[in-house]
Amino acid sequence: MSETNGWFAAGDRDDPDATTTAIREGSADEPRDWPALAVEAGFASDTEDYYDALREATTAATRAAVTERERADDRQLVHAIRAMDDCSRTANELAERLAEWAGTVDPDSGTGVEYARALARGEADDDLAEPAIGSLADRVADLADEADELREFVERQTPAVAPNLSALAEPVLAARLIALAGGLEDLAKKPSGTVQVLGAEDALFAHLRGHAPSPKHGIIYTHDAVRGTHPENRGSAARAVAGKLSIAARVDHYSGELKPELEAELAERIETIQARTTDDDAGSDGGAADE
Repeated sequence: MSETNGWFAAGDRDDPDATTTAIREGSADEPRDWPALAVEAGFASDTEDYYDALREATTAATRAAVTERERADDRQLVHAIRAMDDCSRTANELAERLAEWAGTVDPDSGTGVEYARALARGEADDDLAEPAIGSLADRVADLADEADELREFVERQTPAVAPNLSALAEPVLAARLIALAGGLEDLAKKPSGTVQVLGAEDALFAHLRGHAPSPKHGIIYTHDAVRGTHPENRGSAARAVAGKLSIAARVDHYSGELKPELEAELAERIETIQARTTDDDAGSDGGAADE
């Protein structure tokens, strides 16, 4: 932004791209009488006209920023993982409805998405002559197939967007963390304690209201290092995983450089935590033997 003429010096009213860029990238060391300067420069006819132009330019700048953000790779990943979960959830819900309906016609009918796929392929329950049941099976199969295709997209795309996070958490969990945070930048800015409980918001709010204990973990429970740790030490494992995931997210956002040492450090830490249970069990067995 020009210190003398302001953002409007970038172009005339008929050049919205220039004024949008000036609004987004410009700055000034101190406030000035911008309306008067705009009128003096011939950009606006009066103060009211200046503020009309300013409103138009800031609205356009905001719209451009939102569009840019939505087109970013991590935003595409957020949409993909949410769509995948929606398709999978809906397919499972409709598969339950299908099983109940088919059961009224054939007591030996199957259940689940795979049963729906078999029906759709004509490989099961030839006695089900009701066309509507077959049509519903087709819809379930289509949704399940769409969920599988979206999962493949997520598994391909996440390592390109967040290589370190994908290496530590596997692509689908990494994408879910990015989606829960609102984007890779938002995830990178969150402290590890917040990353640890992402996905456990309901439990956290219940805790804050005094109705439940503090949650030890959120969606990172699905991480092998957390799920595979004895419940007694699972909180420690969740903290360790969340700490490394936080670092990985920051590296991915600010540099994108792959750092294999993060994975090695996490594996070493988890091994130490899981060894506590083994040591405790060995101590207990030894005590029993001594008696």
